[in-house]
Amino acid sequence: MSIALSSAAAPAQASARPFEPAPLLIAFAVFALAAFSPAVLNDGDSWTHVTTGEWILAHGAIPRVDPFSFTFAGQPWTAHEWLAEVLMALAYRAAGWSAVALLTGAAAAAAAFVMARRAARDLSGVALLALVALAALLVAPSLLARPHILALPLVALWADALFAAREADRAPPIAFAALMALWANLHGGFAFGLALIAPFALEAALAAAPEARVRTLYDWGLFALASVVAAALTPFGVEGLLFPIKLLGLAHLGEIGEWRPENFAHPGPMELALLALIAFALLRPTRLPWLRVALLVGLIHMALQHGRHQTLLAMLAPMLLAPAVRPALGQTAPRALTPASHATILAAAAFALVLAGARLALPIARHDSASSPIAAVAAVPPALRAEPALNGYGFGGYLIGAGIRPFIDGRADMYGDAFLDLYGKIAAGDRQALDDALTRWRIAWTIFPPSEPIVAVIDREPGWRRLYADKFAVVQVREDAPGAEGLREGN
Repeated sequence: MSIALSSAAAPAQASARPFEPAPLLIAFAVFALAAFSPAVLNDGDSWTHVTTGEWILAHGAIPRVDPFSFTFAGQPWTAHEWLAEVLMALAYRAAGWSAVALLTGAAAAAAAFVMARRAARDLSGVALLALVALAALLVAPSLLARPHILALPLVALWADALFAAREADRAPPIAFAALMALWANLHGGFAFGLALIAPFALEAALAAAPEARVRTLYDWGLFALASVVAAALTPFGVEGLLFPIKLLGLAHLGEIGEWRPENFAHPGPMELALLALIAFALLRPTRLPWLRVALLVGLIHMALQHGRHQTLLAMLAPMLLAPAVRPALGQTAPRALTPASHATILAAAAFALVLAGARLALPIARHDSASSPIAAVAAVPPALRAEPALNGYGFGGYLIGAGIRPFIDGRADMYGDAFLDLYGKIAAGDRQALDDALTRWRIAWTIFPPSEPIVAVIDREPGWRRLYADKFAVVQVREDAPGAEGLREGN
């Protein structure tokens, strides 16, 4: 891929063309994938989010301290995703996990539509489908019932507005900054949206005539300031603005599944996307303005560093690449998009209702999984459930959903590096750390995946025995724990 030395210039005059169905097709494919794929509920934190939303609805307030764990009970907690959690809880109340899956699918589909619609200004047919399909594949591993997916349409809308502002050679309207208030209450990814203003503002300033640069920077700076003010309109104010920085500063962040760096040991969507990009750039003369190359490289770096950021790459890469792919395929000018007809809109709405109806007609029943040890927890007597438990990190969300106070769960930002470091030693079977934890917190029972080293260590611990075991979880109990009396008799 060669790099143009100029900043992005205003596009040539757009010409009208027939309605492009690809964005709708991609959106429906993503919606169906989220609605009917069991993988969308594979993350244990979904239980935490729904339970947090229920807590907010029940108390009419947003928690400022931890109401769930026993290790950090009453300690400060920034529930920065509170609005997304309320939406998830409302969906759950309406139709259980089926509605949560539909909500997730609707958000992902809306984001895919906005992204594909922007790319469709330059591409059509097979080229458009190939580009946005690769982007959809990048989203697939993170397509989970989590707040970051509910905020994904705002990522796409925000990026689309910045691209539109550059095409119109102006700053985005100040009123559009209000979108940042919604984003900041849904998910901490709003910080990326704020940071994204800078490269577009710099590009606008470099493209402006020398006498207009100060005014250009002023207009973009005013929009940036309005966006920061809007992002502070959360229950947490400045604390909420600083939260993403705090999260990214965790030393143990890269050890958490969704934040781990890309692993190329096995083929995956990220490898496929990068290879496709390299192959196309070598086969076709592809040019991008240098600032946009820098933005794309930065997005790729983020996606390689943390798997979660692949969704950001998926939303922006097609918008960045489509104008470069267009001339490489022999097309000379972007084309205005013809709006969908009323018949098309009605047909799309009807099809969406059919998909939703099919999902609701087949309610999702949760079964044992790597993040939901349902049978294992059911085997624990009610009296013992009320006692302190030492649990696997991935099981914390399910325990919260089951009304059991966990030792740890997916809220790594609240627990902090020191506690995560201690937990890592415990889970690895460090005898000193384990013995100290069992004594300090008076642990009565444990629940871990069978592969965790701690399971074998507790098996050899005097006064402990296995209560239950399957391929997902092992429950071990201290024989003199309150509520374990009957277990000593072999019950």
